[in-house]
Amino acid sequence: MAFDIIVYAENKKDGFKRSVLEAVSEGRRLADTLGSELCAVVIGSDVGALAPALGEFGADLVLVAEDEGLGTFSPDGYCDILERAITQKSSSIVLLDASIRGKELAAKLSARLSAGLATECVNIEIKDGTQVVATRPLYAGKALVDVAFNSPIRIMTLRPKAFVASEAPREAAIERMEHAPDEGRTGPVIKETIDVGGGKIDLREADIIVSGGRGMKNGENFAILEEFADLLGGVVGASRSAVDAGWRPHSDQVGQTGKVVSPSLYVACGISGQIQHLVGMNTSKNIVAINKDPDAPIFAVADYGIVGDLFDVVPALTEEARRLRS
Repeated sequence: MAFDIIVYAENKKDGFKRSVLEAVSEGRRLADTLGSELCAVVIGSDVGALAPALGEFGADLVLVAEDEGLGTFSPDGYCDILERAITQKSSSIVLLDASIRGKELAAKLSARLSAGLATECVNIEIKDGTQVVATRPLYAGKALVDVAFNSPIRIMTLRPKAFVASEAPREAAIERMEHAPDEGRTGPVIKETIDVGGGKIDLREADIIVSGGRGMKNGENFAILEEFADLLGGVVGASRSAVDAGWRPHSDQVGQTGKVVSPSLYVACGISGQIQHLVGMNTSKNIVAINKDPDAPIFAVADYGIVGDLFDVVPALTEEARRLRS
């Protein structure tokens, strides 16, 4: 059986992120186009119980590398396992979530396998039956480019929310992979991973984001955004200037040097709209800008703009949202 497509299913303690399921669904679509089978790879400690869920989104086979030592992410160790899986299954297309971990593994695999790599893909097409063409942004998101591959193995990381997670239920076969670390290989060793997200939804997964910038004046004022976001069922983000000022953690940063997001609703509060920030959120489906400067660049990309003091506007919106909810 030909497993032309492999997806690395990055997992959390309680399951898979939506972006991973999007990658599996895209893998299923490509497999159907090529008349092939789809294989997913799960790596970690106590992850065996998660594997069947990937069958719900189209995986025909799930390779499980499960070991206590894999509970902490190891760039070289995880790459060893993925490299072995790709080689054993003779896979020619490799998909990963465009997360920090996914992009690091993709780069390592590309170097080891002499494979072409396209990052932050927003579309994938099969042309002339075999040619893989990936669409990805460049020039800080100002343009899109179609990338063709001239290598036998093609590796792509997929931008979250650019693809659709669609159920395609089947009973996936589960196959265990023995884990034998290569003692001769040296590399970084991660001793501890600290979750600074506080259990909230990751910005890249959020459907509604309320972000604050330098106009928030201080970190304490973000409380009004937290209240508004909670009522909307969303999360709070921040511009780089707010993060650099120490008002929010880096995990909240939206922009070229932070996270690229594509929510259904993005509310920018006190954010001027410098290009570095716009790159991270200009693909949002609906953008609302609140700024007292009518000439702020953010209004050029906004679907709805409110010229006014955010400390007057946001509380008014919060009260209206509370009234509608009640």
